Amino acid sequence: MKLVVVSAGLSVPSSTRLLGDRLAAATAEAAPADVEVVELRDLAVEIAHHFTSGFPGTALSAAFDAVRAADGLIVVTPVFSASYSGLFKSFFDALGGSDPDALAGTPVLVAATGGTARHSLVLDHALRPLFAYLKAVVVPTGVYAASEDWGAEGLDARIGRAAGELAALTRGRAAGRPAPADDLAVVPFADQLAALRRTG
Repeated sequence: MKLVVVSAGLSVPSSTRLLGDRLAAATAEAAPADVEVVELRDLAVEIAHHFTSGFPGTALSAAFDAVRAADGLIVVTPVFSASYSGLFKSFFDALGGSDPDALAGTPVLVAATGGTARHSLVLDHALRPLFAYLKAVVVPTGVYAASEDWGAEGLDARIGRAAGELAALTRGRAAGRPAPADDLAVVPFADQLAALRRTG
């Protein structure tokens, strides 16, 4: 099973990358997977050139291929101006522009980091709509980590819950079928899975 982390962190070290790594480790513990990380900061120039030329460079093309081939995706962005970063959005705009179905049916765990807990709604008001538009299957639990969350008890619990949900969906995708609703232990999500089964 292949799990890909897309991190839009800009600093080194990056709390955004750290959150992505923790989510990937927890998911791989629940469902063993090969993990690949796509660092968008290293692709910034190629992403910009893609918009002006219409063609992805070598590294960007490899990143697109990795995301397309993923059984599960973890996407993590810092919050800028109450939303995802421009670099994060540009990557997925470029991917969707070159292949509108690149993420169709792919389980995606959305996550974000920020300086204050007041930006936590970015998960529901920005990230979920973006990946719904890209036809991905967004897991019920998103993970937001504010500065004060690092080392706090609640963050580990959210990471564990979200990772378990992603693991259940990626197991199903890797086997060529949606995950059983019972594996998710999230009642509202059962209807979404039933719809996926009906559409094949």
